[in-house]
Amino acid sequence: MNYKKFLKSSDLGITVMIVIGILVVINFLSYQIFIRTDLTENKDFSISKVSKRAVGELDDIVNIKVYFSKNLPSQYINLSQEVGDILGEYQAYSNGKIKVEFIDPETLENPEQELGQQGIPALQFNVLEKDKYQVVKGYLGMVIGYGDKKEPLPIVEDTRNLEYQVTLAIKKLTSQETVVVGFVSNNDSVPPEQIQAAKQKLDELYQTRSFELENEVPADIKTLVIAGPKEKFTEEQIKALDDFINRGGSILALVDGVKVGQNLSAEINDVGLDSFFEKYGIKLNHDLVLDVSSGMASFNSGFITFSTNYPFWPKILKDNFDQENAAVAKLETLILPWASSLDINEGKLGQEAEVSYLVKTTDKAWTQKDSFNLNPQQAFSPGADQGQKNLTVSVNLGASQGPSASSGRGRLIVVGDSDFIFDNFLGQSGDNLVFFQNLVDSLSLDEDLINIRSKAVSSRPLKELTEANKNLVKYLNIFGITVLVVAFGLGRYYMRRRSRFVDEL
Repeated sequence: MNYKKFLKSSDLGITVMIVIGILVVINFLSYQIFIRTDLTENKDFSISKVSKRAVGELDDIVNIKVYFSKNLPSQYINLSQEVGDILGEYQAYSNGKIKVEFIDPETLENPEQELGQQGIPALQFNVLEKDKYQVVKGYLGMVIGYGDKKEPLPIVEDTRNLEYQVTLAIKKLTSQETVVVGFVSNNDSVPPEQIQAAKQKLDELYQTRSFELENEVPADIKTLVIAGPKEKFTEEQIKALDDFINRGGSILALVDGVKVGQNLSAEINDVGLDSFFEKYGIKLNHDLVLDVSSGMASFNSGFITFSTNYPFWPKILKDNFDQENAAVAKLETLILPWASSLDINEGKLGQEAEVSYLVKTTDKAWTQKDSFNLNPQQAFSPGADQGQKNLTVSVNLGASQGPSASSGRGRLIVVGDSDFIFDNFLGQSGDNLVFFQNLVDSLSLDEDLINIRSKAVSSRPLKELTEANKNLVKYLNIFGITVLVVAFGLGRYYMRRRSRFVDEL
């Protein structure tokens, strides 16, 4: 009997040793093989294929120095680990070309001076110590270096946009040339001080320059932005735009078909670009689009401020973006205030031209023409032309034409609105800025940064429900649980009676 017990205990011991051995081998191999699984929808905690490819093609060492203080508030406790995980992926896919070092700023001789010179500011935090709050200085930044060039990330408060920032910095450091984006400053276009946020974002990657368009576009400009002009373009200016397109340049035109002024006054905005657009198959209509899917707008009535859904501010949801175009495919929402509709005449386009309907309204949109009434308190009712409207279109013009033609491919994107990038409007719809950046990137670079930036879309709107579906959800919430409880009770009562009947038999 004791012998059998001994054999059983021996078998158990051997089994335990085998399991421990297997676990040791798996643990050892896990350190040699880099595998992570990210279950979030947008892969928020892992880097994309774009970043993997970017670091995999590095030809020299990139040094990333992370300066995180130790005595940070509780909300930053896990930040160092999360940043380390993401940078660890960069290292794993870089073939040894990325070196990451975490440095405690307190170990520096003069951290405020040394880090300040590198572009990392000292931050002040409220920290609870000994049952009272104290103000302490700390740092949450990193510096990315390539050769003798450095690019700081001054403040890293979370990892939501970290991949975009790191990959952008690496691209800037390793790029041989900087793309120039030009802004037309004459023709009463939008002044830079009204779109500072948009220009600052572009300045992170491009060299931006405002210039007065006369008889030619400067040769170093790759992408031209025409934002909200209100004065007519001359024949010489339009010829300059034609020449620019024909030499392979790209144009982003944010043009209002209708000018909206003080006290919600409105009039046709004829800036002389209609013939230019129509030459490339695009017609800008001088109307205003209204949609049942609309953004919230605030208005003053005497001493009272009120907010209401405003049909003149069409709100675009995910299904109405072109899912085949990377510039807009991952966007969730967009608001275009006082936008005009666009039509495409494909008969005027060559066989090599490619058209993309980037942004559309719902099929319940309609337009207002000639006599404009922008009163937010009116009784809105759809017009006779109710249907889906185009608000942004893109035309890739194919082979260049004309005496100044090059082998490049001219591209033109027209948005029937310019108000959406104004600083005072971006606060209401943050994704508008992403939309603008994506359009410029799609004309100026490849689609790499678009795919990364769009991972961090900020808005997740609820899907629009019909009245029937709304009532269904409401009554299910009111009566659904009660019906389930009653049904369960009846079922339970029936089973008990049946069981009692069987026992009696």
